[in-house]
Amino acid sequence: MGAMGRYLVKAEEPEKADIAVVLAGDGYGHRIRKAADLVKQGFVPQVLVSGPPGIYGHNESDLAIPFIVKQGYPEKWFIALRTEATSTAEEADSVLAELRKRKVKRFLLVTSDFHTRRAGSIFKKQAGDLPFRVIASKDEYFRADSWWRERQAGKVFVFEWTKTVANWLGI
Repeated sequence: MGAMGRYLVKAEEPEKADIAVVLAGDGYGHRIRKAADLVKQGFVPQVLVSGPPGIYGHNESDLAIPFIVKQGYPEKWFIALRTEATSTAEEADSVLAELRKRKVKRFLLVTSDFHTRRAGSIFKKQAGDLPFRVIASKDEYFRADSWWRERQAGKVFVFEWTKTVANWLGI
């Protein structure tokens, strides 16, 4: 069962890039905190924060940026990207269009560890020759080697595997 959890995680070490991209879908702030640390460590100068609407009438990026600023990170590090995306594939379309508009040559894609394989695969298909590295942030609950021991971790596992299979089937 651990192998099935580990399969979902396909992350890389960060390298210098033009920008980090935080994917939507983390209500705990782990993804944006990881990206903020990448700026702090000198890997990137700024972070593009993707986010769709739908959280009680608010856009996710409009909530994530004030969250991280309250933790002491400078607001100027973060750029909100408001999207209408309802899937990682749609989010990739919006993000990549924005990166091309900004003439980005290399980026770091920051997402939860369990989401790294699927997100990386989707972005690789759509990014063409735009190089990037997938950077994992820890999830609140998921642990690849013990996901079956906690109910919430099991839910994360099943949901991500469902999306992974749907992606394979082109759904």
